[in-house]
Amino acid sequence: MTNAAISATADPSLDAGEPAGEAHSLTSDAWRLLRRRPIFWVSAGLILLFLLMAIAPGLFTNTSPTAAVLKESRATPSTENWFGRDVQGYDIYARTIYGARASIMVGVLATLFTTLLGALLGIVAGFAGGWVDTLISRITDVFFAIPLLLGGILFMSTFQSDVNTSYFVIVMKVVLVLALLGWPSITRLMRSSVLQVKPNDYVQAARALGASPWRIIRQHILPNAMAPVIVVSTINLGVYIAVEATLSYLGIGLTPPAISWGVAISAAQSGLRSAPHMLLFPAMFLSLAVLAFIMLGDAVRDAFDPKTR
Repeated sequence: MTNAAISATADPSLDAGEPAGEAHSLTSDAWRLLRRRPIFWVSAGLILLFLLMAIAPGLFTNTSPTAAVLKESRATPSTENWFGRDVQGYDIYARTIYGARASIMVGVLATLFTTLLGALLGIVAGFAGGWVDTLISRITDVFFAIPLLLGGILFMSTFQSDVNTSYFVIVMKVVLVLALLGWPSITRLMRSSVLQVKPNDYVQAARALGASPWRIIRQHILPNAMAPVIVVSTINLGVYIAVEATLSYLGIGLTPPAISWGVAISAAQSGLRSAPHMLLFPAMFLSLAVLAFIMLGDAVRDAFDPKTR
């Protein structure tokens, strides 16, 4: 038996059309597993749909979300108004489409900031060690002890917005509080990943050859330690969207004139019994968005976990 045949027999994960004995990286193996899972394509399709709604809502509706028709207040779904109208006479379908922008923006920006800050601190703590590691770890423990939702309620209650506050400022305040309270989990995860990668032979060889710390981190540690962080960040994105909706529902997150799913759910509570459709559609889109990101995170986690292969 040839070496190629032995390699193909020893590695059953190789596709039939792939050259036997070809080297596989962690990323290529993960992608090969991902593209075979229906849950990945379903979640990716939903996320793409929500991103299109956030970027180009005009593709889905020509109705203005701020056009109120008071005489049709609480109108039930019909062929003219697919999702009906709310208490103020706003078209619920249009506000649901436009509401994706703020909700997705909060989730994406909060995830970006928490990942960058948490990964940076985690790399410094894990690579430097000593008193630097101790200092960063203790600071992380302090912030980690603050519950995300409770801390968000306290922060947003202290720095409340009014009708004169700009849309961008309202969104960034929610992003800021989520970033301030969400980075400790990423820092802990990155630190542990760096500590696992740092003793490996290729890192020690690069250090012995005189590579600078920055080059070791950039070329050897970071590519091999980022996979768990990417997985958790993907799941956290859905969590941050849900937290934004909770804060908006309580009236201390995004507030009018901002349009989001959380704001729509908060406005629906006044007519819940007489017009349940005001709550149904924003809540359904919110649940689907959160579920899509969580499913994508689970799929990516399973693909990068060697124990599942």
